Amino acid sequence: MLRPTALRFFSRSRLSVFVLSLSAASAVQAYPGGTPDFQTDVGPYCAACHSSTAPEDLAGLGARAETEMPSGQHFMAIQAGTGPYAELSAEDRGRLIEMLTAMDQNSTIQLEGPAQVAPGAKFQVTVKVTGGAGPSVGVGLVDRAHRFYARPASSLGWEIVGAPSIIGPKGPQSEWIGRRPERAGRGITFVNVQGISSSAEANRWSRAKVIYTLRAPLTPGDYPLVGAYFYGTETGSTMSTRIHPQHGAQPLGGTLGKSGRIKFSKENMISVRVPEQNAQPAAVPAAMP
Repeated sequence: MLRPTALRFFSRSRLSVFVLSLSAASAVQAYPGGTPDFQTDVGPYCAACHSSTAPEDLAGLGARAETEMPSGQHFMAIQAGTGPYAELSAEDRGRLIEMLTAMDQNSTIQLEGPAQVAPGAKFQVTVKVTGGAGPSVGVGLVDRAHRFYARPASSLGWEIVGAPSIIGPKGPQSEWIGRRPERAGRGITFVNVQGISSSAEANRWSRAKVIYTLRAPLTPGDYPLVGAYFYGTETGSTMSTRIHPQHGAQPLGGTLGKSGRIKFSKENMISVRVPEQNAQPAAVPAAMP
């Protein structure tokens, strides 16, 4: 059983990316608003409160894959008017699904980086994201585009050098990454981007990017690198936003809903190779006397 102090801590949390299992029999809870207290590597499997956005991200899971998509959980609950969605009329529920679908369509992730690097070389990759309901979204680097099989990119030998540069809608951010003790190293694969404010009604979508400096593995080979995007949907529509006196904007579906999402970039396969030396020009024969 959690101590009262721990319960107070969790009640103050305004997080949206991960889930917390209070006991083996308890339900998972989402964290609307980002992960202000967790500065470390993560994997997309952590966010059990989020729905996936592409069937291929659930390859190998059989029939379960359907239940992890928005249509299988999130939208189904809205359509049926179950739980908190009962306060909306059938017409409003249909309209809400349209707006949340627009949120998903306009929430994108793209990873940009080199096609080839030398073993042990330092280089940069940029992860660009759009959309996502605020106030925060999560961005990470993983080894594959799979909901339950992906691992942090560092597991393949990619080393994050220094703190990632976080550029939000209004410019550089350092508050979130600054909470991790510098002596512990700030070279982590996952970050929060704050100040996100997308609106499905206004067709307004936030933009942000994260620049990672990496060091390549020492062993030559082809290594995958994928961007992961953790975002919410319901606080991007006034119809599904409820204001909590302490925690601010919260999703209508609550912390047990599936209104969050996980989306991956295309897989970037980076070749780690020793650069080929420029061939020496052939000697010019001496002129005949």
